[in-house]
Amino acid sequence: MLATGLLLVAAMLVLNGYVTNVAGETQAVPLAVDNPSPDLERARRGGPVLNLTGGKPASARLPARTVALTFDDGPDPEWTPQVLDVLRRHDAKATFFLVGSKVAQYPELARRIVSEGHEIGNHTYTHADLAAVPAWRLRLELSLTQRALAGATGLHTTLMRPPYSSTPNTITVPQWDSLRTAADQGYLVTLTDLDTKDWSHPGTDKIASAALPERGRGAIVMMHDAGGNRRQTVEALDRALRELTARDYRAVTVTDALGMPSAHQKAGDGEQFAGALFSFAQRTSGWFAIALSWVLFAAGALTLARLAFFAVLAMVHAHRTRGGRRRKGRAPDWPAPPPVTVIVPAYNEEAGIQATVRSLVTTSYPGVVEVLVVDDGSSDRTAELAAALGYRNVRVITKPNGGKPSALNVGIAQASHEILIMVDGDTVFEPATIGHLVRQLADPAIGAVSGNTKVGNRRGMIGRWQHIEYVIGFNLDRRAFELLDCMATVPGAIGAFRRSALVALGGVSTDTLAEDTDLTMALCRAGWRVVYEEKALAWTEAPTTLGQLWKQRYRWCYGTLQAMWKHRGALVERAPFGRRCLGYLTMFQVVLPLLAPVVDLMAAYSTAVGDPLPVVAVWAGFVAVQAMTGWYALRLDGERVSALWVLPLQQFVYRQLMYLVVIQSVATALLGVRLRWHTINRQGTFNSSGTSVGELSVPASR
Repeated sequence: MLATGLLLVAAMLVLNGYVTNVAGETQAVPLAVDNPSPDLERARRGGPVLNLTGGKPASARLPARTVALTFDDGPDPEWTPQVLDVLRRHDAKATFFLVGSKVAQYPELARRIVSEGHEIGNHTYTHADLAAVPAWRLRLELSLTQRALAGATGLHTTLMRPPYSSTPNTITVPQWDSLRTAADQGYLVTLTDLDTKDWSHPGTDKIASAALPERGRGAIVMMHDAGGNRRQTVEALDRALRELTARDYRAVTVTDALGMPSAHQKAGDGEQFAGALFSFAQRTSGWFAIALSWVLFAAGALTLARLAFFAVLAMVHAHRTRGGRRRKGRAPDWPAPPPVTVIVPAYNEEAGIQATVRSLVTTSYPGVVEVLVVDDGSSDRTAELAAALGYRNVRVITKPNGGKPSALNVGIAQASHEILIMVDGDTVFEPATIGHLVRQLADPAIGAVSGNTKVGNRRGMIGRWQHIEYVIGFNLDRRAFELLDCMATVPGAIGAFRRSALVALGGVSTDTLAEDTDLTMALCRAGWRVVYEEKALAWTEAPTTLGQLWKQRYRWCYGTLQAMWKHRGALVERAPFGRRCLGYLTMFQVVLPLLAPVVDLMAAYSTAVGDPLPVVAVWAGFVAVQAMTGWYALRLDGERVSALWVLPLQQFVYRQLMYLVVIQSVATALLGVRLRWHTINRQGTFNSSGTSVGELSVPASR
């Protein structure tokens, strides 16, 4: 699905780029050493209408007192109608050499030209210099124009005028070769006797004077009805026609002037349909390119605004919490440390379960701490290793496998205390973490507290990328979410809750694969406040391979989509939580990631067909803004800012992986596929590496 979508987008971009001369742009070929053949010499001395289909070139001139007014580069929605109006007032006929892409864009103008008795000719599809393109491109330019004419007017034409041409005596050797190739396609090449050079805007008087033949001679006159401001051309045309009438000239089409059959040939029904379809595709590509440009501009602006806004909110949050100011409605501290139950749901966590339990038991929290390890039908030694530690305040509960939510519900039911802390089986706590979490719950309005999750195994590139993401994308955001009262997720790795609040909600729901997001949204909708505690540190083991990372984020993203859909009713509730939280998630976690592949495609396309410097400059600007935000987030979290060196590299693998996960999750949800729980293979970072929790602690300077 993604490949098909990107292929369609690329096709529309290429088509629009080709039409607008962004892709395949040509310019007039500079003059080379002139070494003309005898045929070219003969053509230079001949008339403006060339028949090159025979063995020797033949040319023709117009009879006396006859003028064929010709207009190049149209049709144009502003100037072509004015030219046609002038011609109609003077009862004159003309020949219009039309650019195929403009015919496709303005088919009604092409139809008007034909309906008013004028003649049409082929002026290539993109106004390409035929002397500068290979033979296949030349044939394509002429063929596409015929197709556009067939779709718009139902006609083909036998007349052709190459762009950047003038009188016969100006034909260069490269141009001559291209004219011969065009003649092989059955075209009658039409140049000019009088080139008004109106494209240079010399003034109305000079254009009108240049359009008048001398001493009663016949002439083909070249003018333009598109390609810029043609006010002077329109005025000069009116003046020239009055003068031609006074001189007893007749203004007719090229073929009428030469007494030839009409250049128009009826196109077949299939050709007309194909031409109309191609013209519609061109117009659609143009609309798509414009719309896409605005969408990408809006996406970029929103992304930058989000970074700036969240950085400011994080600054405010840090000032309030570190400056001693109380949170909104915060009650006094606990009169005595309340007892706490820590629930550890575990499935095949033998690699890290002992380190997790040790960190919970060796806490500096002065109150009673009960630890419940709920083994969810593990097939390894998780329960055995947890029980082997022999701590009195640790109880191991075994149950058949039912998923993490069911394990948490068993722990909630078995808990002895009102304050509950939930922690994953691959996570270790700092000694002071439990105390920091419990401190926030002294406020009776707070139902849950999100801790500060950090990546413990950050030595490899994938670990470093996740470390940056956790600090910038998770912990920095949660500061802003608290101030906006729209916390979306208390992470399963570290969170504190009121047991009574969870019981009132019916426990942890099994409806989604993101039980932490689902639970947090339910708490917020029930009127509880959810806050963030930066000092409550938990070190988690992140996936170490791209495959494992994909599985984890796929489940997270799919589960978040499930939770958003489940709680969509919050959008119409009186409290602002739904509109803020779901609106934010929809825009920045769904819509913008879905556009990310198109951004990359646009960048690659722009680099390939144009100047790469603007693309590089925009990319560097975004990275710089992210780096500044990351610098502040790392400083705020007491981390080394040297970790930012991986940020530019993150744009080429990690970023693509994250948006592909979103695309797959959205596709899975739309197709109605039920995703199963994906388990992650643990490496035992905190057991096997010999690294202690203290060695991973945030520097004291924080």
